Amino acid sequence: MTGTTGLPGGIHRVGIVGCGTMGSGIADICGRAGLDVVVVVSGPAAVPAGRGRLVASLDRAVSRGRVSAADRDAALARIAFTADLDDLADRDLVVETIREDEDEKAQLFSALDKVLDSPDVILASNTSSIPITRLAAVTSRPERVVGAHFFNPVAALPLVELVGSLLTDERTLRRMTEFVEVTLGKTPIRTRDRSGFVVNALLIPYLLSAVRMVESGIATAEVIDQGMTLGCSHPMGPLRLTDMIGLDVVAAIAESLHREFREPQFAPPVLLLRMTEAGLLGKKSGRGFYLYS
Repeated sequence: MTGTTGLPGGIHRVGIVGCGTMGSGIADICGRAGLDVVVVVSGPAAVPAGRGRLVASLDRAVSRGRVSAADRDAALARIAFTADLDDLADRDLVVETIREDEDEKAQLFSALDKVLDSPDVILASNTSSIPITRLAAVTSRPERVVGAHFFNPVAALPLVELVGSLLTDERTLRRMTEFVEVTLGKTPIRTRDRSGFVVNALLIPYLLSAVRMVESGIATAEVIDQGMTLGCSHPMGPLRLTDMIGLDVVAAIAESLHREFREPQFAPPVLLLRMTEAGLLGKKSGRGFYLYS
């Protein structure tokens, strides 16, 4: 990580709404990059769990030799937790990482629009599928709204999809590109504002096809994953990857894609919907297509 740039329009104070897998991962890399970070969680009771995820992520980095114990402690000292959106008033950038629900995200963007002081602040969504125009439309600053789709695990994967809507101005995209590339040391790619963007528009139909193969009894999850890892050199099979992403997240992205394009390959299979309804969400719930301790 290279630290803040000090250039005009640079981003130094970051707010993050949500501290699940993605929120804690983004907080981790921002803290390591020397930024002043405020993380907003759903309520005071959620602070210990959010902080615990962040500490666990940084501790893993120490155990793998990626950061020193001193750097971990310095990063943690830069990250504050709160349950009050008003504490984001002075931020240069706020990244939303709540669950993949368009109505909830729109309500949050509307609330943030009323809280943030600076006319230059950037509002970013980590959405993996929702068109950015729909979120920008509920704010008074659509030119400052952008998609910033990080990938899980955030600390390890270098890609960030940057998505501008028809209303996002070029300066906002340039500032975000500099932030992602220079400050965070990630690789940004720009994509048009369409559901699924680049990666999920390709990935989700592949995952859904694997689920349909299990559903129809063609092969087990283990056999399908073995076929793709040993036959195609994929680092992880599609069903284990679905478990890692979260079945609820995959279903939500699929529904967003299907709603936008009405193409059958985007429709979530019944098995995926039933498993989600049963709480079999993959690794995070302890059971999906595989069992986890």
